[in-house]
Amino acid sequence: MNSGTIESSLDTRIRGAIEILLNDLAVAKEGHSHWSGKLSDSALSTATAISALSVCRQTTGTDRFDLMIEKGSVWLSNSQNADGGFGDTDQSLSNIATTLLVLAAWELAGHTPRFSEQSKRAWDFVDRLGRWDGLRKRYGKDKTFVVPIMTNCAIAGLIGWKEIPTLPFEAAALPQSWYRFAKMPVVSYAVPALVAIGQAQFVHNPPKNPIAHAARRLSQSRTLQVLLSMQPESGGYLEATPLTSFVLMSLASIGQANSPVCQSAVRFLEDSMSPEGSWPIDTNLATWVTSLTTTNYYSASLEKVSQDFNNTTSSDSEQSGAPNTAPPEHGVLNRNWRDTIDWILSCQHRARHPFTGADPGGWGWTDLSGSVPDADDTPAALLALNDYAKQHPTEQQRILESVTLGCRWLLSLQNRDGGWPTFCRGWGQLPFDRSGSDLTAHAIRALFVWRDRLPQTMQSSVAKAVDKGWRYLKRTQQLDGSWLPLWFGNQDRIEEDNPFYGTARVLLAYAQCGRSNDFIAKQGVKFLLSQQNRDGGWGGGPSIRYTSEQSMSLTGHAYEIGQTCSTIEETAIVLEGIMACSGEIVDPRTIMRGLEWLSLAIHAGYHHTSQPIGFYFAKLWYHERQYPLAFSLSALRKGLEFCQR
Repeated sequence: MNSGTIESSLDTRIRGAIEILLNDLAVAKEGHSHWSGKLSDSALSTATAISALSVCRQTTGTDRFDLMIEKGSVWLSNSQNADGGFGDTDQSLSNIATTLLVLAAWELAGHTPRFSEQSKRAWDFVDRLGRWDGLRKRYGKDKTFVVPIMTNCAIAGLIGWKEIPTLPFEAAALPQSWYRFAKMPVVSYAVPALVAIGQAQFVHNPPKNPIAHAARRLSQSRTLQVLLSMQPESGGYLEATPLTSFVLMSLASIGQANSPVCQSAVRFLEDSMSPEGSWPIDTNLATWVTSLTTTNYYSASLEKVSQDFNNTTSSDSEQSGAPNTAPPEHGVLNRNWRDTIDWILSCQHRARHPFTGADPGGWGWTDLSGSVPDADDTPAALLALNDYAKQHPTEQQRILESVTLGCRWLLSLQNRDGGWPTFCRGWGQLPFDRSGSDLTAHAIRALFVWRDRLPQTMQSSVAKAVDKGWRYLKRTQQLDGSWLPLWFGNQDRIEEDNPFYGTARVLLAYAQCGRSNDFIAKQGVKFLLSQQNRDGGWGGGPSIRYTSEQSMSLTGHAYEIGQTCSTIEETAIVLEGIMACSGEIVDPRTIMRGLEWLSLAIHAGYHHTSQPIGFYFAKLWYHERQYPLAFSLSALRKGLEFCQR
C-alpha cells in the first residue's frame, strides 16, 4: 500500500472519528448553552462526606443522615482495590491517604465490624506504607492535606490529637491582603480548613502556653466569621466535597453542628450526593470544559454541515448554474455558538472575591457559587472568546470590555518570578501555590492573541508580562526538554507528574506566538517524540485499562497485564502540541501513527472511558468525562489539516 493510500485511509478514519465526537458532544450538551461534563465519583470524597455526616449524627442525635451514611459506606465497600487499599477514583491506584480516610469513615459510621475483613486488608495496606510516617512522607512539609486527614482520623479515634501538627487558625483573623506574608502552613485555598481544624485542635488539645491559649481563644469568634464570609451560597467551599467535609466534621466535633456554617455545609453534601451513594471531588468543571470545547465543536459542526450541504446540492448547482448558498443550519449553529459565548461571559467574576480577595475580571472552573477565579480557566475563556471574535468580527466590540477586564486580571496575578500561580500572587511557599508552566503558557497565549486590541495603556504591560513569562518557561524547562504542569499528573510515573501534558501545553504557546523555531521549543518537541509508546500513542502506563472488547477492536489483541497502554487524553494533547510546533524536525509518519491510534481509539469507544490524569487540590486524582472528547476533537481537527498538506 503506498503512502497516498495510507493517508487517504487515515483521512477517512479521522473524519469518522470527528463525526462520532460531534454526535457525543451534542448529546452531552443536552440542549443547554454549555457543557457541564461529569467528574468521577471519588472514594476520597465519599469517605470524608460520610465522616462529616457521622459526626453530625453523633453530636445532634438525629437520624436524618442514616440513609446517606449507609449508602456511602456500601459504595465504599465496593470500591476497594485488590491490594486492600483505596484509590481516589475508580480508575486510580491505591494510596495511603484515601485508605486511611475510608477506615476513619467506617469507624465513625459504626460500620467497622460490618466490614471487618475489608478493614483488616485496608490496615495491612496502610501498614505496608508506614502508616502515619508513610502519610507524612507522601506530603512532605505541605500540611494542606496531611493535617486534615490526621484530624479526620483523630475524630474517629484512630490517632491521638497530640500527634497532629497544630494549625495557627488565629492567622486567619489578619486582613486578607496579609495572608501571603503570614507564611501560612497551608495553601491559599485551604484557609477554611485552617480555621475549622485549628479550632477543633484548640478544643481537643488546648495549648499549654497561656499566651497561645489566650490568643486563640480571643480569635475564635473572629475566625468563625471569616469562615462564614468565605462560604458560598451553595454551602460548599470551592464546590469541593473534601474541603467542605473537613470544615463540617471539625466544627461538629466541638459542638457547632447547628452553626450557620455547618448547616450550609450539610445542605451542600445532601445536594451533591449521587443516587449511587458517592460524591465527586467537585460539583463540576462546567466553565473549563465549555471553554475547551466550544471552538472546535461549533467550527467542526459548521464545516460538516457545509460539506454535507455542498455534496447534496453540487449536482443541482451544476445543472442550474446557480451558486451554492449557505445551508440553513449555519444560522442555528451560529446562534447556538453565540449563546455559549454569552454563557461564558456570564461566568466572569465581576466583584472582589470573598474567598481569595481576587479583583474582578477572572473566570473560575464552574458557574456555581463556590467557584474561584484562576489562571487556567481565565486564559481558557479568553481564548474561546478570541476564536469566536475571529469568526464573528461584528461581535468583537461587544465582548472587548470583558476581555480587557480578564487580561487586566491576569496581569495583576503574575508572580515576581515571571510565572503565573493559580489563585493568588505571592503565595509561593507550598507546591500548589507556586507558579506553573502550564498556567504560564496558557496566560501567555491569551494575552498574546488579544494584545493589539486592548487599550493602548495596557499594551506595553502585556508585552512586558509576556516577556517575563517566556523567561520563566526557559528557566523551568527540564534537562530532558520537558515541562512539568501543576494540575495534571500520570499515576504510572514515580513522581506522579505529567511531562506529556505540560510540554504539549507549553508548545502551544510557542506555536501561537510564532516561536516554533526557538531552540527551547525544538527540545520540547524532541522530548515528546522520544516518549511515543509502541502502540502509537502517548502517556498512560500499565495501570490503564480499557475494556478487552475495545482493546481487541483497536489492536487485534487485548493489552496484557503490565503492558503500557496509551490514553486518549494524553495522546490527543501531545499530538496537538507536536503538530502546532513541529517545524521540520518531525517525521510525518510519527504523527500519522499517533493519529491512527487516536482515531481508531475513538471508533473503538475508548473515549467513553476517561482516565485519571487530573490533579485536584493537593494531588487528589480525578477524571472528567469531557476530557477525551474535547482533547480528541481539537487534535483530530488539526490532524485532518496535517493529512491534507
